[in-house]
Amino acid sequence: MKIFSPAISKLARLRHWRIEGWLQNPISVQREVLQDLVTHGQYTFFGRQYGLNNVFDIRSFKKQVPIHEYQQLQPYIDKLILGEENILWNTPVAWFAKSSGTTGSKSKFIPVTDESLEDCHYKAAKDVLTMHYQNNPDSELLNGKGLVIGGSHHVSQINEKIFCGDLSAVLLQNSPFWGQWLRTPELSIALMDEWENKIEALAYSTIKEDVTSISGVPTWTLVLAKRILDITGKKNIKEVWPNLQLYMHGGVSFMPYKDQFKTLFGEDVHYLEMYNASEGFFAAQDSPAEEGMLLFLDHGIFYEFMPIEEYGKQNPKTIGLSDVQTGKSYAPVISTNGGLWRYLIGDTIRFTTLNPYRIKVTGRLKHYINAFGEELIIDNADNAIAAVCKQLGCSVNEYTAAPIYFSDNENGAHEWIIEFEKEPDNLSVFTHLLDKELKKTNSDYEAKRQKDIALRLPVIRIVPKNTFNEWLKCKNKLGGQHKVPRLCNERIYVDEIIKIIDKQRIYIHN
Repeated sequence: MKIFSPAISKLARLRHWRIEGWLQNPISVQREVLQDLVTHGQYTFFGRQYGLNNVFDIRSFKKQVPIHEYQQLQPYIDKLILGEENILWNTPVAWFAKSSGTTGSKSKFIPVTDESLEDCHYKAAKDVLTMHYQNNPDSELLNGKGLVIGGSHHVSQINEKIFCGDLSAVLLQNSPFWGQWLRTPELSIALMDEWENKIEALAYSTIKEDVTSISGVPTWTLVLAKRILDITGKKNIKEVWPNLQLYMHGGVSFMPYKDQFKTLFGEDVHYLEMYNASEGFFAAQDSPAEEGMLLFLDHGIFYEFMPIEEYGKQNPKTIGLSDVQTGKSYAPVISTNGGLWRYLIGDTIRFTTLNPYRIKVTGRLKHYINAFGEELIIDNADNAIAAVCKQLGCSVNEYTAAPIYFSDNENGAHEWIIEFEKEPDNLSVFTHLLDKELKKTNSDYEAKRQKDIALRLPVIRIVPKNTFNEWLKCKNKLGGQHKVPRLCNERIYVDEIIKIIDKQRIYIHN
């Protein structure tokens, strides 16, 4: 591998001019991206339905094509999964990235075309490497190996020509041949889907490697790091891999994990945030001094930005890059070379700078918990609560839930504060059934709950009737249109309610 790494490293350093090209002409580059997308899309079933052959500018594109959420695109995707061609894109689609479900669906299947692999995901990965070398000219990152901590879904064959897996599995399975030399572990371990065995295999297969970078969600990276320290008896990961330089993370907020990483990794490791989803590789941190991530504008994705107050309107308005403002929340609407057209991905972002365009992910359009990559949405929670109450003959007045973050002694969990109208006879039975129903409705939650490795059994607190009204009253939000937030990715609401309970010495069942 070291025979080839200097050449690859040199190429990565020299390609910065490509990034400079779209940095200096962001608006015109985005117009060219849209033109290329429409050129491909006009020959598809979708393109004929929405008259893409008559689209000549951004205004006509927005007039012809409505904004879609997954439910609206699902009928087209179902056709693709059955093997039909030229539905959303004019080249064959052999791969689908499986991600957490939306309303009425346990999982989403996002089409991954050859174009989206090469011109979006892999191109962005090269840009990340190039930007790292710009910030660290003396880096010898490619003299060692990159530890890739992939997802939890193995590759599945839907039919003779169609395959699916989570995004990391799809990317690893299709990566160029030279990528095999630069990463660890071997593919058979990277694609394992049983996490208890996978962590063991990852640990023992990589301890003796010269690991210089790690990429993965913070949850699983912490689990692996702790296991490696248990095996080796070392104090921190730098003692195991002295040449470790970079940790690349994304998918969930890194804030709750920062202190633990500094303790486990030491002070000399650089941290780089990425915004990489099944739908595309959108952005990455280009400067350690900047809060935001550089938005990738020449990677087969055309961006629109919906002010969040527009969400839910019949004809929501979107704006382009030339009209966005810093500090304002937007929901990205994307059209991609994977065949997604004016697709509302559901995230919310704000711009931190406009020259260049840098963004920060601020959350989701709807309340959710995604502290561990589980992407639990209100629909999941509501359906699970309703199913359990039906089984046990109990009923719920109000509830809210938030994450319990990793500690030195325990893995993460979800803490639920529930006000029952009629309590269950056995809280332990209720807890286990709730956990079971959440697994049934959300595949990512199910994956994170495997063997309690990352996410343990929910913690349920029962509070007396009127507790939530007292909380709303304290916030001057009792009555009117004010509602109890069902899910929150931070502990702000849960901790406020607990303080009220403690202050009033309300008895809680644990």
